[in-house]
Amino acid sequence: MAAEPRARACWHDAPDGATLALALAGFVAARLADALRGGGQASLAVSGGKTPVRFLECLSARDLPWERVHVTLVDERWVDETSDRSNGRMVRNHLLRGYAARAAFHPLHTTAPTPEAAREALDRSVRSLPHPFAAVVLGMGEDGHTASFFPGGDHLASCLDPAGTRRVESLRAPAAGEPRITLTLAAILDAEAIAIHAEGAAKRAVLEQALGDGPTDALPVRGVLRHARTPVSLFWSP
Repeated sequence: MAAEPRARACWHDAPDGATLALALAGFVAARLADALRGGGQASLAVSGGKTPVRFLECLSARDLPWERVHVTLVDERWVDETSDRSNGRMVRNHLLRGYAARAAFHPLHTTAPTPEAAREALDRSVRSLPHPFAAVVLGMGEDGHTASFFPGGDHLASCLDPAGTRRVESLRAPAAGEPRITLTLAAILDAEAIAIHAEGAAKRAVLEQALGDGPTDALPVRGVLRHARTPVSLFWSP
């Protein structure tokens, strides 16, 4: 059996969450500027939850040619955007304002009743974005999930296949709450830069554990750390 690829990462530590948000916004803005140089277009995938709010607001204040930027989500809960659980709602409220109001937003949600019913349409939507992604910004839970790669998920193996052909996958897991739709690992790996945004000592410990040996399905963030084509940038603060 072939050995697992070695995890590779570069730490970017900050003293607090506000400083971290500024640093991550600068990192992503630089990646977008690089991709947009020459008059082309660029795509960016961002994560939901509470941790990214300050980062998204900092990024929205960056003066870039946002009219040539396509923004999508790393994953989404299968809820309407009227719900405060909607990642799409969070992106509209905290990123698509200021300079970034000119960006084109591609939600990872449709009016279909289930994520399974919308999977093929969303797969086509993601494939239509400029590739590779200029940047993908991931979060991570204390259980080691990233995107919606929850341990024990019904389609976790498909999500974590680095050679998979799907760009989005549905997932249901006890810890996920609502049914989810998520970019697959194969889609995430199609990026010029990947960052993981994490705060708190518990998440630092999980990331350090994930950089070591162990099964990917137990700590799914290992899939990103082991298969990214360039070292993953770990943005962390206490």
